[in-house]
Amino acid sequence: MNFDDLIERRGTYSTKWDMMESLYGVPSDTGLSMWVADTDFQAPPNVMQRLRDVTEHGVFGYTNVDGDYRKAIQWWMANRHGWQIETDMIFTATGLCNGVALCLDTYTQPGDGVVLFTPVYHAFARVTRNAGREVVECPLVNNDGRYEMDFDAYDALMTGSERLVILCSPHNPGGRVWTQEELQGVADFCKRHDLLLISDEIHHDLVFPGHTHIPMANVDPDILPRLLMLTAPSKTFNVAGLHTGNVIIPDPALRAKFAARMTALALSPNSVGQFVAQSCYSPEGAEWVDAQVAYLDENRKLFDAAIADIPGLNSMELESTFLAWVDFDGTGMTPAEFTRRVEQEARIAANHGDTFGTGGETFLRFNLGTQRTRIEKACSRLREAFADLQ
Repeated sequence: MNFDDLIERRGTYSTKWDMMESLYGVPSDTGLSMWVADTDFQAPPNVMQRLRDVTEHGVFGYTNVDGDYRKAIQWWMANRHGWQIETDMIFTATGLCNGVALCLDTYTQPGDGVVLFTPVYHAFARVTRNAGREVVECPLVNNDGRYEMDFDAYDALMTGSERLVILCSPHNPGGRVWTQEELQGVADFCKRHDLLLISDEIHHDLVFPGHTHIPMANVDPDILPRLLMLTAPSKTFNVAGLHTGNVIIPDPALRAKFAARMTALALSPNSVGQFVAQSCYSPEGAEWVDAQVAYLDENRKLFDAAIADIPGLNSMELESTFLAWVDFDGTGMTPAEFTRRVEQEARIAANHGDTFGTGGETFLRFNLGTQRTRIEKACSRLREAFADLQ
């Protein structure tokens, strides 16, 4: 569990590293890739061993690992999150973007409104619009560098055409771990407006000391008939490329409808992804995650200290995730100017804030899920790129 070991990902078809030059103009040889949300850490040793066992067997025919795979998910949710789930609640999608798309396809119609608390993970809006649904933005309140919800304002925005809410919990890109009171507010909002609720909890394992993630299913029993829970091992264990995520549906009527749609689309899981998920959701995986969170916490502190040294920059305090959300508004620079400095002078590829929706225009998102030497290099480069402000 040495997270300092540098893993060379250039030239391995890595989206994160091999596409930063074409997408951001950051040179592939000297640039630092801090955009797409996967880490640069190898998967846990027991996961690596499981993959070796599978490949050495050498037969990749039809496989039924469903029983043990589902038991592993149940064990993880009960032991890590205090969330008891039944076997028949679990459906497997090819990642959580696919899970969102399947929920939209199953429970909404073209033209229906889908509520997003923005700024929020950019794929939500992309998938929604491509499905012919309408994005309804409910902007989060930036209260002195901390995102909060304003349900009175959101109530006023509803027109009656809305059918579904997508909640990001913990929040990406702001890193908030929503409180019981805030989550109850979301539940009450959905009940007032008769909305289904997708709760994307993909970052729920990556929570820093002093904060506790609460699964939406544990917040209010009255929300269960309208709740669709999304989880995955992908962000936690850096196995996103295996495209295995879970849609967990407590309500039998919603389950039946989702099952029928999956059958109609002839969807079935990838056995290798299921084997890996089973190995991730284990005591060995839990030990690895705890060590990773401690490492990410130190990366967070190092990066935030560097940002604090640069006048006009503000990094939201991360309560979870490995994604730093940095506000450049205080510099007085246009987004084009501060982005140019980051990409061309600091040679860092970071996500552009406007892609996350209303409220993200003055921000960039930096991925801290990498080796500390790279974080140190990023800090140095940012200080140099904005040296005139210091």
